[in-house]
Amino acid sequence: MTWAPVSGITNSALVVLDCNELDETLAFFVDRLGFRLEVISPADNPVMVVVFGFGLRLKLQVVSGRCTPSHVQLFCSDPASLFDGEVTLTAPNGTLVELVAADPVVVIPPVSQSLVVSTISGNAKWGTGRAGMQYRDLDPNRQGGRFISSHIRIPDGGPVPDYVHFHKVRFQMIFCYRGWVKVVYEDQGEPFILQAGDCVLQPPEIRHRVLESSPGLEVIEIGCPAEHATLAEQVITLPTPQFLPDRDFAGQLFVRHQAESATWLPWRYDGFEYRDLGIAEATSGLAGARVVRPITAVQTPMSVVENEFFFTFIMEGATTLVIPGQADRILEAGDSFVMPADQCHALKDISADAQLLEVSLPGKLVATGT
Repeated sequence: MTWAPVSGITNSALVVLDCNELDETLAFFVDRLGFRLEVISPADNPVMVVVFGFGLRLKLQVVSGRCTPSHVQLFCSDPASLFDGEVTLTAPNGTLVELVAADPVVVIPPVSQSLVVSTISGNAKWGTGRAGMQYRDLDPNRQGGRFISSHIRIPDGGPVPDYVHFHKVRFQMIFCYRGWVKVVYEDQGEPFILQAGDCVLQPPEIRHRVLESSPGLEVIEIGCPAEHATLAEQVITLPTPQFLPDRDFAGQLFVRHQAESATWLPWRYDGFEYRDLGIAEATSGLAGARVVRPITAVQTPMSVVENEFFFTFIMEGATTLVIPGQADRILEAGDSFVMPADQCHALKDISADAQLLEVSLPGKLVATGT
């Protein structure tokens, strides 16, 4: 039996669920779950009803054969407070009803560190991700799911088929490695262009959109946790009319770092200098990022870091990674490594044109010589 909505509604949808016992199934959805009856037909011998609840419209229809089990998720603010604490229920027709938190907390996997060295030649694998962008995973084991490090590119450039969206994250930054990209962010004014060497901190849930890029755009993205939800924004359009550069997003501020106006300072090792990307201050020390280059030095001392995450990407030039007891690794532009805490290491044969992107959590880098 077909049914069309009335009262002037011409575009709508139904989820159809088969059942053998209509009265029992209807009572489950209406009396137990709180759905509202909308339609019942025919009146003298009902074989179909339509109910509405949780923003969902269901059509229950009687069939003579076996019902095919279905799975329905109902989103609510506090699932455990409803239905005597049950979060998974089964309707008389076999439908599995799962109660899900409407705004779940971001789950951060425990620290699980490992040494990861990624090279752009030989084992580089690119896959197609969201909005047609190409992704290279710089840390396939993702430190136990706690962090993700991605090398992202758009070879052809031009308009990007993106949409206004946001991420459920603890931390996320984007560093423009090559080319340029035009982006726009919630409450941060008109769209702007990130040039090579520029960086943005995307605080949790800030709405944003990628608009356009140069051919050969490449960016480095660091995020926590590795698996996080990307949600399409259904209401807010960008740019927003207000400009709120000091707006707090879950304890973090938006950052736009521009390389051309950056100040270079002495690094933690003599013979090097760095420019801070402003992320430590904007995250109250949660994370930090910096670009490092040599002045007179060609190597770093042997040292260990004690951070939960320590990532280095070779932007330009070349160097050699030295780890006691292991073969030296020659690294070139496009290569990277993640160094676990307490792992003794050093860099040597650093070329004069080398530039390194270094990201750490927490923001203060704890490095000690050995």
